Amino acid sequence: MSSASRSNPMFSLNEAVGAAPTLAALCERVRKSQGLIEQVGHLIPTGLRPHIHPGPLDDTEWCLLVDSAAASTKIRQMLPALLQTLNQNGAKINAIRIKVQHARR
Repeated sequence: MSSASRSNPMFSLNEAVGAAPTLAALCERVRKSQGLIEQVGHLIPTGLRPHIHPGPLDDTEWCLLVDSAAASTKIRQMLPALLQTLNQNGAKINAIRIKVQHARR
């Protein structure tokens, strides 16, 4: 084994997460955010689903990332139903923020 490979060990993602509590906490928040979008996905019209993405999750606030202002407008109209469904499923979300992310050029 060369000295370069001994000084630069390879870690699996699970090993890296286990070795870094901050990374583990971030991975858990991402997993929870993805779980939330799965809980409300059936409420979002089929044609709109590819334009809505789970975003950052804080203690009681969740952010949805949307591809356009039009998608944002439709999702804003749906916020009461989304919040109700999440809370009925045990999520303790008080607010959903919407952030429009324009495509990079």
